[in-house]
Amino acid sequence: MKSTLVSSATDSSSPSRSAPPRRRAGPASWARGGGLSNLVFLLPTLVVFGVFSWYPIGRALVMSLQQTNLVTAAQWVGLENFRHVLTDPLLWTAIRNTGYFALLALVFGYPIPLVLAVLMSEVRRARGLYSALAYLPVVVPPVVAVLLWKFFYDASPTGVFNTMLGWIGLGPYPWLQNESTAMPSLVLEATWAAAGGTVIIYLAALTSIPPELYDAASVDGASIFAKIWHVTLPQLRGVLLITLILQLIGTSQVFLEPYLFTGGGPSNSTLTILLLIYDYAFGQSLGGDYGAATALSVMLAVVLAVLSAGYFRLTRKWAAS
Repeated sequence: MKSTLVSSATDSSSPSRSAPPRRRAGPASWARGGGLSNLVFLLPTLVVFGVFSWYPIGRALVMSLQQTNLVTAAQWVGLENFRHVLTDPLLWTAIRNTGYFALLALVFGYPIPLVLAVLMSEVRRARGLYSALAYLPVVVPPVVAVLLWKFFYDASPTGVFNTMLGWIGLGPYPWLQNESTAMPSLVLEATWAAAGGTVIIYLAALTSIPPELYDAASVDGASIFAKIWHVTLPQLRGVLLITLILQLIGTSQVFLEPYLFTGGGPSNSTLTILLLIYDYAFGQSLGGDYGAATALSVMLAVVLAVLSAGYFRLTRKWAAS
């Protein structure tokens, strides 16, 4: 009798517990819910992205499988462009030089903006002036900055840098004419040109750190270096991870400095991947091979996408902790 009552109660309560079937939203309900108006406002953005971003990407994917000079009819060659690029000895030279540039930029160019930002955050007077001076290289047009530094890198004893080093008995040095010093010279100028923007980012992030953390560290007797190590760096962890991946991507696409400073020389010691892409498409010796240029561009984009995805996956927990 008791089991019968339980089963009947269960049977009677089961219809009330079951959720009503969800009705599928049709086009009319979607339009009444504001979907049509949202689409109208979104349409200009979709058109702009489609014309200036998505279409060129799709066009590049197609061109990487073609042999074309952008004038006559394209000829479908399949993966031949990728095979040609992978067997080109200059590709591995460009990869090695790009990795060398990225390594030097990471060792020297990555910590310098952080050090400058921490020092400037401790300044009580004229902080705005120092921020403006740090950001000034970013305001200078990149081509003008390269031409200015090219004048500084004059290899003669009367060059600006060689004259300054001569005061202490050093030099003269063939900055851009020597294979061993050409790439570090490019990294030095690139660090000077790009550090200002990163300094401003770090300064903005430093203002968000609660002062109570530094006060607690002072009560515990922590030194300035202990405060930086145990308070500043952990609080800037997320920003540091973002700037690191941005620097890796930016240095992997370096083009302006080797193109204007050395043209890839001396002896291809500053030939980078983007400069090789340019040589494939427009260079005097290899110019006109747009299929190989787009194939190498697609390969670089895929590598950077995989690198970024793996980087964010590996650092997700550390950034959130």
